[in-house]
Amino acid sequence: MIRTVGILCKPRKEDLCSVLPPLVEWLRARKLNVLLDASAAESCSSLDKASAREKLASEADLLVVMGGDGTLLAAARLLGDREIPILGVNLGSLGFLTSVTLEELYPLLAVTLAGKHEISERGVLRAQMLRNGAAVEGARALNDAVVNQAALARLMDFDVHIDGNHVARYRADGIIVATPTGSTAYSLAAGGPIVMPDIHAFVITPICPHMLTNRPLVIPDSSRIEIAPEQQGEPVHLTLDGQVGFQLQPGDRVVIERAKTRVQLVRAAGKSYFEVLRSKLGWGER
Repeated sequence: MIRTVGILCKPRKEDLCSVLPPLVEWLRARKLNVLLDASAAESCSSLDKASAREKLASEADLLVVMGGDGTLLAAARLLGDREIPILGVNLGSLGFLTSVTLEELYPLLAVTLAGKHEISERGVLRAQMLRNGAAVEGARALNDAVVNQAALARLMDFDVHIDGNHVARYRADGIIVATPTGSTAYSLAAGGPIVMPDIHAFVITPICPHMLTNRPLVIPDSSRIEIAPEQQGEPVHLTLDGQVGFQLQPGDRVVIERAKTRVQLVRAAGKSYFEVLRSKLGWGER
């Protein structure tokens, strides 16, 4: 049962002052506890004191994310292993993940509070940086993990292993490991395939590979992927969802596996994945 609703917003978004006060009033009229992050509280000074985002993540039964896809990606990482529904409202430009419009918000909220909403479960990856065989850094990602140099125009070599088996030595600007959700993000721009979000898979996509035979690879998400970059001068980084980054030292390896939990996205009834592809990416248009 939903008793507490957390609202997490894109910082300094102009639309918030007109959208948030009636939303908070609507929720409280239904006897719900509402927690606001700093972005929401700062945008509307008449609302309650802000709560730390960590409190929203630990106490909310439903998380309403208002902004764009980047805001939702940050919210999904913030929740960690908690599997609570996330309702993403598009106040950004593309809004592929935050596909709910303002016109759909209140009807969908009513359905969600009644427990009759539809959920799109999304796989999550966990990336760890190994140094001398021990994990030194790590984080989850809903979209992708990317290993590349700070100078993207320079090629480098990557040895990739799956479940201990050597796959190939890639010569490329970088390597992307994407979830099905992330298959429509950076991986797609790098020539990777579109993967339905309910498929349990990872996509390994080289960025501008030097060899024409280095093609994207789709594998089960039960696999353990190990990437060993050969560092020659330029710093190499591990970046998660384009938002969290770690610098590798020479000899470091990156290990990517499926996270134990999945992200629960509230979906508007009757809106198929292909409809979102067509409306957001212009998929299939001439």
